[in-house]
Amino acid sequence: MAKLEELPKTYNPQQAEARIYKLWEKSGFFNPDNLPKAFKEPFSIILPPPNVTGTLHMGHAAMLAFEDVLIRWQRMKGFRTLWLPGTDHAAIATQSKVENMLYKEKKQTRHDLGRTEFLKLVGEFAQESHDTIVNQIRRMGSSLDWSREAFTLDEKRNLAVNTAFQRMYEGGLIYRGDRIVNWDPRMQTTVSDDEIEWKEEKTPFYYLRYGPFTIGTARPETKFGDKYVVMHPKDKRYAQYKHGDIIPLEWINGKITATVIKDEAVDMEFGSGVMTITPFHDRTDFEIAERHHLEKERIIDLKGKLLPIAGEFAGTYITKARPQIIEKLRNKDLLERVDENYVHRLATNSRGGNVIEPQIMRQWFVAVNKEFPFPHAGLKGIKKGQKTTIKRLMLHVVKTKQVEILPKRFEKVYFHWVNNLRDWCISRQIWYGHRIPVWYRGEKLSCGAQQPKGKGWEQDQDTLDTWFSSGLWTLSTLGWPKETKDLKTFHPTSVLETGYDILFFWVARMILMTTYLLGEVPFKTVYLHGLVRDSQGRKMSKSLGNVINPLDMVNAYGADATRLSLLIGTAPGQDISLSEDRVRGYRNFVNKIWNIGRFTLLKTEDFKPLKTPPPLGTEEKRILKEFHRTAEQATRSLERFQFSHAAEIMYHYLWHTFADKVIEQSKPVLQDPKKKKARQYVLVQVLADSLKILHPFAPFVTEELYQKLPLLNKKKTLMIERWPV
Repeated sequence: MAKLEELPKTYNPQQAEARIYKLWEKSGFFNPDNLPKAFKEPFSIILPPPNVTGTLHMGHAAMLAFEDVLIRWQRMKGFRTLWLPGTDHAAIATQSKVENMLYKEKKQTRHDLGRTEFLKLVGEFAQESHDTIVNQIRRMGSSLDWSREAFTLDEKRNLAVNTAFQRMYEGGLIYRGDRIVNWDPRMQTTVSDDEIEWKEEKTPFYYLRYGPFTIGTARPETKFGDKYVVMHPKDKRYAQYKHGDIIPLEWINGKITATVIKDEAVDMEFGSGVMTITPFHDRTDFEIAERHHLEKERIIDLKGKLLPIAGEFAGTYITKARPQIIEKLRNKDLLERVDENYVHRLATNSRGGNVIEPQIMRQWFVAVNKEFPFPHAGLKGIKKGQKTTIKRLMLHVVKTKQVEILPKRFEKVYFHWVNNLRDWCISRQIWYGHRIPVWYRGEKLSCGAQQPKGKGWEQDQDTLDTWFSSGLWTLSTLGWPKETKDLKTFHPTSVLETGYDILFFWVARMILMTTYLLGEVPFKTVYLHGLVRDSQGRKMSKSLGNVINPLDMVNAYGADATRLSLLIGTAPGQDISLSEDRVRGYRNFVNKIWNIGRFTLLKTEDFKPLKTPPPLGTEEKRILKEFHRTAEQATRSLERFQFSHAAEIMYHYLWHTFADKVIEQSKPVLQDPKKKKARQYVLVQVLADSLKILHPFAPFVTEELYQKLPLLNKKKTLMIERWPV
């Protein structure tokens, strides 16, 4: 029974939360192996691993809130729940951050330290960041199984990465070739297509005289090697020119001969309908050159400087050379006019903002269009030995609903991306990450995690794209490539919950890797939440000064209020507008829950739990019936992944029905000795079941009140109570 002195008038989350989280951890129930035997059917979520580049932001806090709702709800439904935590080494982002810090503090580069010492420094930074992140995750109340925590760069994940690479290489789906890639001259590494951030830029657009043609460009520094002039085969303006015609003309550094190429890639409506191509430094130009077997010549080196083909401009950075080249073209009467208001899209590296310079380089790729015999049995609709491609597999499992994407509108986005997917460049010229498991000795090549026997073997210097290792996340965290009990029990995972902004980066790549390597999907349902923005709908950024730190909100208003502010009023896949006032408002609701609980507990001090209910009057039956209807509506909303609606239902019931009506009407009834026991029973039952339904949303305050409730067969903790049915 509750004692008056045990129930302070106001709820203090700062005093309660750390104590309650220790209670949960001590119970062992975060670990599915410790749940009671009645919890049989598995339900699993693998936490999208936060990058070890700093601290959690509000987007992470939203992710934790949504996933903890799912896990706590399913656990209370009697499922054997596993929510597995982990962090991501985030290769480029982490290395870039440490390199910047090193240069700022000591004016040194990674090359000054050497690979071993630099990686030690990065490891120390990553560990410090990891510890901060884990503390933040705990403060949010996340019921993760910490005994299974993983890191994308630890030994077990390294075994999974090396095994995956070797199997895909031996299956012909990983190859080394010379193709055009996104090169960051500043970071000196390739960048994947999905990590390109396109920025609109106003820049001069130059119209140049190229023999009898007019061509347009925003990048005259790339034009030194242009010796092909391309036009659409149906363009009547150039019908007199035939494919393969040779045209002598004066160009930047003297006389050249240009070859006419007819190709449908040309936009007849843009400019003069004619263009020259630079196959070494432009993807579209590269593809035209590939189709027609044209020569490709490098103009710009890997540091962003012009090569000897540029003559007098050789060794000059392209940005510095551009105005000088234009001046030379003007003096040679090859500059027709300049459009000063041209706006184009500039490719930049999303990790650091550096301008991307396309280059043809020898790199490692995953082939997405190459046919292979499917090596597994068991994937619905694909037979073992059936010819397929990576791309077809990725489309197939979503089209056949083996993976369901919610909200459904994102399926179209997914299909569009997969249909336009090019071979994935997976090699990176950085030090931090999984080293490519390939060894060389002269012309010989050996793929495998271990150095081959014999002398003279050297391992590939490059590391793998971060998304290669995180693409194995549901597999590697559960023990693959070993046949573990966890893998057998919890894979495919039940739900992947993440932000819609990494649908391509991560979700699609996990489908790619898992369907090929294991012959099954990585998860059954993908639930996409929106981005967290400020109250004006702007993206949170340090430059705008509108960043809200989740830990600041937890410290000020408690984890429950912070969680509720991210859960209520948010639709699936829609961005969330957040302000401190909003968090403060949900602290009021948490206090309301406390006040309701406090009143009920104090008015039931003399109530003893009953095996069978006392005789109930008409009003008691009505109260219970109304609550059961409310509970059913909330449950149905959760089943539809309508988290906000479920929480809103309980919010309105507790505030406007239970507090404003039931409690107020109960005050005189509790004074009547004949009616008191029945009303106490109803108040305790409704409060207990309300706490159960609210527990996934506001776990701390509900646990604190539950521990004081007069109940029969009370559990050690509310999180293993059965969901009201």
